[in-house]
Amino acid sequence: MAQPITLVGGTVVTPDGTLERADVPMAGGVFMDKVKDAQAIDCRGHYVLPGIVDVHGDAFELELHPRPGVDIAFPIAIGSIDKQLVSNGITTAFHGLTVSWEPGARSLGAARRFMGDLAAARPRLMADHRVQLRWEVFAHETLADIARWLRETPTPAIAFNDHTTDTLDLMAAGRTDKLDPWARRAGVDLDTYLALASTVAQSAAAVPAKVAEVARLGRAHSAVMLSHDERTRADRSANRALGMRVCEFPLAPEVAADARANGEPVVMGGPNVIRGASHKGLMSAEEAIGEGLCTVLASDYYYPSLLHAAERLVARGVTSLAAAWSLISQNPADAMGLADRGAIAPGRQADAVVVDASGPWRIVHTITRGIITRFGA
Repeated sequence: MAQPITLVGGTVVTPDGTLERADVPMAGGVFMDKVKDAQAIDCRGHYVLPGIVDVHGDAFELELHPRPGVDIAFPIAIGSIDKQLVSNGITTAFHGLTVSWEPGARSLGAARRFMGDLAAARPRLMADHRVQLRWEVFAHETLADIARWLRETPTPAIAFNDHTTDTLDLMAAGRTDKLDPWARRAGVDLDTYLALASTVAQSAAAVPAKVAEVARLGRAHSAVMLSHDERTRADRSANRALGMRVCEFPLAPEVAADARANGEPVVMGGPNVIRGASHKGLMSAEEAIGEGLCTVLASDYYYPSLLHAAERLVARGVTSLAAAWSLISQNPADAMGLADRGAIAPGRQADAVVVDASGPWRIVHTITRGIITRFGA
């Protein structure tokens, strides 16, 4: 059991979005009204903010597979990932685990190993590590495993991904230069990869039924379901009907607008914000936030992006500090059905970040379930 602590004298973002100077007591892994015999942590001059909730991050892949054909033992990799998360203020992370027809790092076998290894490692980790199953809609042999994983605790989220159609489009256009890195990631030569994709393409007619089946499984287990890369309002409407209530990385402003008109969260990437643009030349996350079309930021492929996206949004006057922080704490917690976190309030899980914003933002302390990790005064 963590020792009771009180964060003393910091500027706290309250659940109603105001900033106030306050002490933050916690004990037993939750925030409290007050505690006795608590260790005092001086937070004067710093912000005390809810822990960051990352709804979609796949930077873990580089730790597990730093080069094509190079695999790092899971206990070593997940230990490094855990430290990266906490040092970047991420107290809850949904790992975007791709479950695909590809061999190699994104294969069904790799996903099985990841799920088993993560379950075994969780008790030793500081952050709350969860899974977003990034199901490739052409990977039809994976459904039995998805059904089994949905019975686990915590229940994984499901994102419905169709990157196979993009692969087939590149093949048709003769853009094998784009496909060669994917082949190397899969651990096969380009000709083998193209042959596999051509075989998988033959199951295209079955995709709608398989999507409906996985959505039914998700609804049966109350899993959060996310659409991915929607191009049109019709896509959003069809996915909404299946229970995909989170719109992730929409490809057009009208899709995001449709989601927001229906009260649905819209997820975009933190790297998009800190770079000032999408690396694919798509929607600007900063502009979308300014227009009310983006409500959640995800680390995507770079864990530090969430803290520094909030910093950039505040510095550029796009949002207030409280609103910027909601994009990476309260809003993602709500989107993922985590009512026990995302805000500093009595009874909530004691996840918090102490930030020195006197210069370039840096994290001084991260608290996960009431346990403090110090990074410097």
